[in-house]
Amino acid sequence: MRKVVRTFDEWRAAVRDLIARRVPPESVEWASSEDDADLFTIAAPSAAGLLADGTLAGASRLPRGLVEMLAAAACFSAADRWAFLYKLVWRWQLGEREVISAADPDGARLHAMIKAVRREEHDMHAYIRFRERPEHAGAPRFIAWFEPTHEVLPQVARHFANRMGHHTWMIATPTATVIWDGERLHDAPPRLRSAADIEDSGEALWLTYYRSIFNPARLNADLLRSHIPSRFWKNLPEGAIVPAMISGAANGERRTGQTSTVGRRGGATTIAVTPERAQPRRDEPDTLDQCRRCDLWRNATQAVPGVGPKKARIMLVGEQPGDQEDLQGQPFVGPAGAVLDRALAEAGVERDHVYLTNAVKHFKWELRGKRRLHKTPAQREVAACHVWLEEELARVKPDVVVALGATALKSVMKDGSATMSAVMDAPFQHEGRWVVAVYHPSFVLRARDEESRRQAYEVIVAGLREALKLAPARSG
Repeated sequence: MRKVVRTFDEWRAAVRDLIARRVPPESVEWASSEDDADLFTIAAPSAAGLLADGTLAGASRLPRGLVEMLAAAACFSAADRWAFLYKLVWRWQLGEREVISAADPDGARLHAMIKAVRREEHDMHAYIRFRERPEHAGAPRFIAWFEPTHEVLPQVARHFANRMGHHTWMIATPTATVIWDGERLHDAPPRLRSAADIEDSGEALWLTYYRSIFNPARLNADLLRSHIPSRFWKNLPEGAIVPAMISGAANGERRTGQTSTVGRRGGATTIAVTPERAQPRRDEPDTLDQCRRCDLWRNATQAVPGVGPKKARIMLVGEQPGDQEDLQGQPFVGPAGAVLDRALAEAGVERDHVYLTNAVKHFKWELRGKRRLHKTPAQREVAACHVWLEEELARVKPDVVVALGATALKSVMKDGSATMSAVMDAPFQHEGRWVVAVYHPSFVLRARDEESRRQAYEVIVAGLREALKLAPARSG
């Protein structure tokens, strides 16, 4: 049996068929045709990975986060990409959840592929240069040429479609072309051979401007090359004149960017510098993935950001991601998340209408046998991570914050001595918003007996109902 797979959607449909037929990866032979369409042949089904009753061990629907990771990795240019991605799906269906962890060899390769694809998307956003065609040439008005390493043209096309309004444009690559007619995108076969095929009526003006702002006295050629990889220079309009400008700066033109007094200055005198001022300036991380404010990132699979509407009336703050949250990159998707879902439904609160996050964004754990068990984060770790919760509060602007447990309460109040017993009786105002303190859903799971579990669960439901009552009162 042979099928042609050219896109991720076609591969996904083929995988559904393979999984339904319980065909393991070693029984699928993947190859490439002459036109670069990926083909596979299926051998006889194997009993590997099957239970005694013939069903697939651990068979389940793939979570949305994993599907998104697979879709991103599918853009990576590698001869065995479809075979590798099917292997990941097979392992997931066998119950091997660690397959998406960076600590797993296959998971490490998956993360590396996604990182390379994301980087390629960023580079296309940064280094694509649209040339404007003469007015009499017709549509598209703007044309760009790019030579991507990975197959990210569709994602990049959507990016520019959202930003260039009704202006018509075309992005051409060696293997495909995308055209925007002002309303929708169209795929087309290769149209150009290089950037030299594009006629630009305004490029001479742009190059004149570029030369005029170039200051040879401030040139750092090594830094310039490190900021823009060499493979992009040949397709940038300014790439044709930069080498001559660098050469001119080296041959004496640096003086044109200096004041006449620079060469006459005397030697510097000794300047007293305090130890504090002598410390190097270090940039603060500007994304959660870059955060190294504490050491929890070293043993976590990934940082787990909050999810929910951009402007939610209610924000739920938990303690930290658990094992499943760490693997999937989503908050409250494990056992505690199931308890929370049930409580939200009983309280009449729709999960899609609230913002879910944690006080600490990395999973802190200790190994017990083969299991990673939750370990309560220290106060210094909560404090180190508080900047990200502050960013979420400022961005989402919730009317009510529900603190799920003591760690969340301390972070919300920015008070390491705050206790649940002091504030659980009634909501209270803090920094212009209501705060409701309830037990964390995991407390219900850890309760010693059925009565304790029931009481803790009722406290959570009652707190969510109270939050729902307070939210419209503030927003109205």
